[in-house]
Amino acid sequence: MNNCGKISVVGIGPGNLDEMTPKARALIDAADVIVGYKTYIELIGELTAGKKILASGMRQEVQRAQVAIDEAQKNLNVAVISSGDAGIYGMAGLLIEMILNLPENLQPKFEVAAGVSALNSAAAILGAPLMHDFAVISLSDWLTPYELIKKRVALAAEGDFVIALFNPKSKSRVTYIDEVQKILLNFRAENTPVGIVTNAGRLDERKVISTLKDFTREEINMFTLVLIGNSKTFVKSNFMVTPRGYNF
Repeated sequence: MNNCGKISVVGIGPGNLDEMTPKARALIDAADVIVGYKTYIELIGELTAGKKILASGMRQEVQRAQVAIDEAQKNLNVAVISSGDAGIYGMAGLLIEMILNLPENLQPKFEVAAGVSALNSAAAILGAPLMHDFAVISLSDWLTPYELIKKRVALAAEGDFVIALFNPKSKSRVTYIDEVQKILLNFRAENTPVGIVTNAGRLDERKVISTLKDFTREEINMFTLVLIGNSKTFVKSNFMVTPRGYNF
């Protein structure tokens, strides 16, 4: 007999409570325990009053997942917090893998609540840059070899995809964004529009529209999402638009 509780992996959106889905709010409200990266838990602090909070730092995803499983095995209702969408560079995949690796009688019930990704939020802030096919690539080489990242960038550029870059620059990865720019310039014109959104959906949100030639001069960090247009993307009245191809 399975006496385990439930784990809900909740995408809280980019950081503004107005962009959190009603389902995400309901699952947080129903939870006995909140597990997550401390910065993300702080973003939803007003929703967690009276609940057990188990927060941890960066690069502790496996430990967080195990803590959530341990709490659920006490027949508790656990909400695991991910920023954006929990299934896009979030906690959903890891938790599913770890739960399915357990004997059936020790597997908690499991649910994923979709959230507004930083990708969606940044695109809306810029205008409509994702109206045609696009690729999403993280420049973090913590779990993916850098040579493979560069290959993906080159192939996406060759295919004329709009390209969204997550984790574009950190203190330990200062040069990657410059190297990616050089790869892209082999396939795209220097005046290709590039949208840069930092802290999308948060109080200190910042938007810049630049070009492929110049965008690396802008402030870019781990809270930034970079959107590189395809060969048809244009900028007008401070909107970045990738046309779908309609005739009007």
